[in-house]
Amino acid sequence: MKGSQVSDQHPAGASFAGPVVPGFHPDPSVCRVGDDYYLACSSFEYFPGIPLFHSRDLVHWTRIGNALDRPEQLRLPTSMPSSGGIYAPTLRHHDGRFWLIVTNCSEGGGNLLVTATDPAGPWSDPTWLPDVPGIDPDLAWDEDGTCWCTVAGVSQVALDPYTGRTLGEPRRLWSGGPGAKAPEAPHLYRIGDYWYLLIAEGGTERGHGISIARGLSPNGPFEPCPANPILTHRGTDHPVQNTGHGDLVQAPDGSWWMVFLGARPHGGTPGWHVLGRETFLAPVTWEDGWPVVGDILAPGDDGPGDPYHDDFDLTELHASWISVRDRSAEHCTTKERPGSLTLRARGTSLDEPDAVFIGRRQQHHACQARASVDPAQGCGGLAVRLDEQHHYDIEADGTEVRVVSRVGSVRAVVATLPVPAGPVVLGVRITEPPERYDPRTGPDLVSLGVERPDGTFAPLATLDGRYLSTEVAGGFTGRVIGLYAAQGVVHFDWFGYEQLTA
Repeated sequence: MKGSQVSDQHPAGASFAGPVVPGFHPDPSVCRVGDDYYLACSSFEYFPGIPLFHSRDLVHWTRIGNALDRPEQLRLPTSMPSSGGIYAPTLRHHDGRFWLIVTNCSEGGGNLLVTATDPAGPWSDPTWLPDVPGIDPDLAWDEDGTCWCTVAGVSQVALDPYTGRTLGEPRRLWSGGPGAKAPEAPHLYRIGDYWYLLIAEGGTERGHGISIARGLSPNGPFEPCPANPILTHRGTDHPVQNTGHGDLVQAPDGSWWMVFLGARPHGGTPGWHVLGRETFLAPVTWEDGWPVVGDILAPGDDGPGDPYHDDFDLTELHASWISVRDRSAEHCTTKERPGSLTLRARGTSLDEPDAVFIGRRQQHHACQARASVDPAQGCGGLAVRLDEQHHYDIEADGTEVRVVSRVGSVRAVVATLPVPAGPVVLGVRITEPPERYDPRTGPDLVSLGVERPDGTFAPLATLDGRYLSTEVAGGFTGRVIGLYAAQGVVHFDWFGYEQLTA
């Protein structure tokens, strides 16, 4: 995958272009049970944590839940910065049970393990692992039943997964190629006569990649692959960059595959990725006992992602809705006004770490979101959020609609429009920039406005999307589009999201 090789091998004869799980879904970990595949991703500061997916072909994935969906499983304090929280899960199936090990990078956090007999849940309360150091923990069992936990760095310790007790002291293993920074995301596998240690290295930016080593024991010593890194797009013009942090899986027919994260920068120089790091898939073959990763097809579109409409008729929200740090029934409910989502403000704006916000990941480069808002008792609206310091909002307070831009330390009201009292339909439309070459061109344009009575969209302001990108804001997440309350109580009758096509 270091060059321009393109593979036409796909499970079940499928063809696809782009990510198999689009939008902010990084650090994928996959396991197979029979004919079923299950996938978990990082969730960082969002609650519920660790989205879970199911597939029969590795290409088409359906959301089945979240592993950490109860407050007793996941506490993310307001003191924790955005891009903290839940890092790099490993999902495995062993002895009739699903095991998920992950790091909570927040105050009072650490490494933890949860289990389930059904990956759709419920998952157990956490077993904390206070003696497991580092981040990005992995689980693997050897022939005599010993469970080995390997973490970024790369070090390893034997673990009793039922109690969380470590058995012995951590020991260092192979940590990647000479001079490669940030050896992380280790995964250990028994394949044939060897134990293989797969790691990410080079940092999760443009230099990201994956390397592998093998040994006759799960403890090593490990011999590095002579073709390392076996996956990287560093130094190329491939449309998918930052490729790394992968996991291997074997299909029932004996073929091998790798899921991994990547980003799709758009615009001029240096390129801005706004959807976050997404999950991609590539075929794997074996030569001389080493894996060779084929290339994904260059993305021609944004991949899967159906239109979504929520009338808030159910008592429980769909698993795809995520909130910042927590979600309490006091501040977010569909039960107060049947057929509506009610948000009760806690902070004063989305600038605050305890903002009441509920959103869905942006999954397409060209898309629109709309919502019917009743602000009679407060102020709130629709936002495109990257973090507390980088978001665009359109909000209503019963007398006017206004567009708010927060970029770094600068917060500005960029447009206002008087409106009569009563519900109003607010909209966000995200489009790619005009077809022209300019190295300064941003990745997209974000228009925020209202819907007229005839159903047409009237933008109040169009803003440069580069300021809601990882290259500007930093961090590890991607855009989330959703609803918020800034003051008082705000009711939302419905929310809709869809891809825009030419």
